[in-house]
Amino acid sequence: MRTKSKKENKINVVTLGCSKNVYDSEILMGQLKANDKNVVHEDKDDEGNIVVINTCGFIGDAKEESINTILHYVQKKEEGTVDKVYVTGCLSERYKPDLEKEIPNVDEFFGTHDLPNLLKVLDADYKHELVGERLTTTPIHYAYLKIAEGCDRPCSFCAIPLMRGKHVSTTIENLVIEATKLAKKGIKELILIAQDLTYYGLDIYKKRALADLLKELAKIDGIEWIRLHYAFPTGFPLDVLEVINNESKVCNYLDIPLQHINDDILKSMKRGTSHEKTTNLIAEFRKAVPNMAIRTTLIVGYPGETEEKYQELKTWVQEMRFERLGVFAYSHEENTTAANLVDDVTEEIKQQRVNEIMEIQSQISFELNQEKVGKTFKCIFDRKEGNYFFGRTEFDSPDVDNDVIIDATKHYVQLGQFVNVKINSAGDFDLNGEPV
Repeated sequence: MRTKSKKENKINVVTLGCSKNVYDSEILMGQLKANDKNVVHEDKDDEGNIVVINTCGFIGDAKEESINTILHYVQKKEEGTVDKVYVTGCLSERYKPDLEKEIPNVDEFFGTHDLPNLLKVLDADYKHELVGERLTTTPIHYAYLKIAEGCDRPCSFCAIPLMRGKHVSTTIENLVIEATKLAKKGIKELILIAQDLTYYGLDIYKKRALADLLKELAKIDGIEWIRLHYAFPTGFPLDVLEVINNESKVCNYLDIPLQHINDDILKSMKRGTSHEKTTNLIAEFRKAVPNMAIRTTLIVGYPGETEEKYQELKTWVQEMRFERLGVFAYSHEENTTAANLVDDVTEEIKQQRVNEIMEIQSQISFELNQEKVGKTFKCIFDRKEGNYFFGRTEFDSPDVDNDVIIDATKHYVQLGQFVNVKINSAGDFDLNGEPV
């Protein structure tokens, strides 16, 4: 019979999935800390006797990882090394009845909007006055700033609205308070995240207010870079481009998932745009901000993606020459409108298309990187691994984009600091240089 561990209560928060989940875990941990709880993030020694798993339910691989993580800690509970296992986040929001039935040894499941209830079972009170207070888990010099929750877009393939609800913007005032607190802790780079940055402000200000927010954040002492993630192409507020171009703190960088380019596929996806409109929008970006790095993501193998429609996408990728690009193979998501369509592209062909487009992108990235050789860029350094320091230019976001690599046996740079680096050589996705 399992016995309770004799450990002093220590809450281990385990985060899976995207940067929005990272942010949510940081808020949870900030609340627990304010309640004088002993809390850690992804404790490497697994000493936490209470485990909170913040799950992802976005696509098949993420769901599988979440399930496996839950089962791992349930096993530890059975062995007596963990006392309590709580599950929160997107998977729990979406599949709570099924999870309760299939994994009964979890102590309790919580959804994405259940933070006060989760805190209650952890013997903590939700403190409304803690605006912007959180325990950051990213390196000490950058942090995510979630400016809105949920999404009002009807995309056929996406289950995010089912897990996160309707779009709700956070006020500019509260975001400035939060960003100011982060700056005082040494944060130099803010990475703005939401399911849809484009929609920011419409619900509370009755207008798209992303440009207004950027201007206010740029006034904060200590913040040097502001980066934009997850914009939506339809209804993109063009006044944002003027701010990017004129405000030195706002990085010449935009993450804007475009998903596809064929008109029939875009219509089925309910993206509210077309081949022509999308291409014109990208042209407008590059005209307004000539040295902007554009990151996008695409979906291949969507129902009805014939070879001809795929070739249109492939040709378009070659023409657009995006600075950064990622590709997903389509997979059915329950309760989305696309799930009612016939998944008529084989897994083999989907993967083949992923590989082909990434091969094209690798060549584009290589050619664009060669243009940087001999030039000097302002970089910030995130980490040291072995004999190398790894940093980024303003055109690169952490974890997903290019690294700037410096030989640590020859040069020293301080982590979390800005350094001017001359690029000496470049590969597909890495730049090699030396501080100047």
